[in-house]
Amino acid sequence: MAEEYTYAVARIRALENSLLTGSVIDQLISCQNEEQCIHLLEEKGWGDTDTAGNGDAMLAREEEKIWGVVKDLHIDMKHFDVLSLPKEFQNLKAAVKEAAAGPAGADIYYEGMSMSGSELSEIIRNRDFDRLPDSMKSAASEAYDTLLHTGDGQLCDVIIDKACLEAVLDAGREAGRSGYGVIRDYAESVVCIADIKTAVRSARTKKSQDFLMKALVDTESFSASYLAKAAAQGEDAVTEYLLTTDYRDAAESLSESPSAFERWCDDRMIESLQSQKYETFTIGPVIAYVIARQNEIKTVRLILTGKANGLPDESIRERVRQMYV
Repeated sequence: MAEEYTYAVARIRALENSLLTGSVIDQLISCQNEEQCIHLLEEKGWGDTDTAGNGDAMLAREEEKIWGVVKDLHIDMKHFDVLSLPKEFQNLKAAVKEAAAGPAGADIYYEGMSMSGSELSEIIRNRDFDRLPDSMKSAASEAYDTLLHTGDGQLCDVIIDKACLEAVLDAGREAGRSGYGVIRDYAESVVCIADIKTAVRSARTKKSQDFLMKALVDTESFSASYLAKAAAQGEDAVTEYLLTTDYRDAAESLSESPSAFERWCDDRMIESLQSQKYETFTIGPVIAYVIARQNEIKTVRLILTGKANGLPDESIRERVRQMYV
């Protein structure tokens, strides 16, 4: 396994030198407007000739570059299931709603997934759920029936989102059994943070404990039933419960502001990957690089959106994410 990733890690180490640093992020925040930000990013090699001056197109191109690197490294894409599954399930969600409510346009689907949007939509309309992966079958059937019979789009989302988190957790645990601990740990963090977000949002909107049990997933860090009980009692109870877990830092960010909490969630992910900077013979640095690139694209999008909407620099700064380098 060590020799398998020697070249890949060497390539990633070279690419890490082009990742955005905290100082570059500060430069972007200090730009006078969105156009200046785009120009600075283009100087750093972001986008290409086809995306000149277009922020959205530039970010889409950067996402394509990430997977272009992975393809060039000839690494089995199964190792990236924990990253692709959320998009796969988002497409399923779109297909369920399209099948129930009628055509909504091709641009509602992520491209490059294992099944196309039209294929998913056809499967749902024909109730041919056996054609779906095992992780999707039950959720697709339940969500579709729920939407048809109740018209409750939120409950439809909850059913599919929970199935997605369970699939991510399963993929992470399977990777862990195969010796890829970084994937297992990342999957655990993804699901735990999603649970925290759901609990906080549900506490603020006074959702019932029954609703929460439909949405939350058991992990090694959290008991879904305990977290659901806390959220049903209110945000203070969620904070008290978090203080008893490995995610106690989330409680402090929650008390600061919603944007501070969102930032903490992403920063926690990046912090969990820092050890991969010192790995040499595993897939860990490749996984970390992909996540780091996605994180910087998200951060740049936040900055560009802030500039486009005339937000003060301080307001933008409190939203930006920690960089990997």
